[in-house]
Amino acid sequence: MTNTALHSTRVVTPTGIIEATLIISDGKITDVLPGKIQPEGIPYESVGNKVIMPGVIDAHVHINEPGRTEWEGFETATKAAAAGGTTTLIEMPLNASPVTTTAAALKLKLEAAKGKLHVNCGFYGGVIPTNIGDLDELLRSGVFGIKAFLTHSGIDEFPNITETDLRKALPILKEHDATLLVHCELEDANPQPVTRQPGTDPRSYAAYLASRPPHWETEAVKLMIRLSEEYDVHVHIVHVSAAEALPLIREAKRRGLRITAETCPHYLVFCAEDIPDGATEYKCAPPIRERANNELLWEALKDGTLDFVATDHSPAPPDLKEQQSGDFMKAWGGIAGLQFLLPAFWTGAKERGFSLEDVVRLLCEHPADFLELKKKGRIAPGCDADLVIWDPEASFVVKTENVQHRHKLTPYVGRRMFGVVERTVVGGSKVFDQVSFMLADYEALRK
Repeated sequence: MTNTALHSTRVVTPTGIIEATLIISDGKITDVLPGKIQPEGIPYESVGNKVIMPGVIDAHVHINEPGRTEWEGFETATKAAAAGGTTTLIEMPLNASPVTTTAAALKLKLEAAKGKLHVNCGFYGGVIPTNIGDLDELLRSGVFGIKAFLTHSGIDEFPNITETDLRKALPILKEHDATLLVHCELEDANPQPVTRQPGTDPRSYAAYLASRPPHWETEAVKLMIRLSEEYDVHVHIVHVSAAEALPLIREAKRRGLRITAETCPHYLVFCAEDIPDGATEYKCAPPIRERANNELLWEALKDGTLDFVATDHSPAPPDLKEQQSGDFMKAWGGIAGLQFLLPAFWTGAKERGFSLEDVVRLLCEHPADFLELKKKGRIAPGCDADLVIWDPEASFVVKTENVQHRHKLTPYVGRRMFGVVERTVVGGSKVFDQVSFMLADYEALRK
């Protein structure tokens, strides 16, 4: 039995920020001792006033392995997560190939992940029109929920489902008390593609933004609220970007319906007004909207309408992002941001009066509750020793060479952010250390 003691003047616990010494044994937090305590006979370390909080939980990540490992992969994705203070992530059923819509496909994904994980990793399954009969076995295989798209997912192997499909799938989810995670965009019945409108510049961000209007989101959210109430199934609305959807979610919660919702850092820290034409690294679906819209997302995080923040990390090779042409209509829609969840969120949050306790609530506790991970997301006796040690007052500029994703293309490059991750611990073991990271970077530069 290996014990260690870790002290800080700022430990974020469920009862507040306190000076405390954590006793860690066999990957668990066995005690939280108030004050600075140096127990005899076990290794002791103080990190001074650096913050110790639970490791971040990212409940929405695309890793794309097997089949599209050249887009990301478990090795690089989980290394990037560790560098950003994320200790647990849950991976989506696409854009792997095969997509995770059967128990057999899930088994292939589990095999692909072996020996490549730097952090904890769980998996969602997916529902498409042709796999309703596979859902029971898939749910029995241990997935954390089932993902659905109401519009084209971006890859043909994962087509969107209709209300008719949902009515077949929801009774099965109800039987398993499973969560349905939904990409909520419903296209107009007879849309005119923006690319066909005379005079439209495909490099124009404003044109891309107009091509996915807020009512696509609100109509989809209305549908899912209605179905959640009818079938009494937990529906989770992923990556909310349109503020117009917030009153619908707020009212559904007030009525006691089983509705939860998330948003993403890129919808909070980037604004449509600032995105240059041709800057396809900002393309995602739904799109990044205007500053006034995004301020309402911040308010919804404060009042509980939105439950937590997740990255929706969706990387792709630079050629798929159409970096040469700058064509928003052709570019892959996805933001690479797994490494930057904590600092990106904190940079905007601290300017708006959010506290460190709010950070833990929105990046650790609420995702853990959503995923029913009872031993994660909190610093308390009996919880897993998944921790991040970081300096919320220190800032840094994101440099391409420090990005740990497989591909370095991300809109966060060049941006100054607050919140330097100094160490990440998973199950009591160090998986990232800023000092070692910087030394390795320095040695690489010397070569």
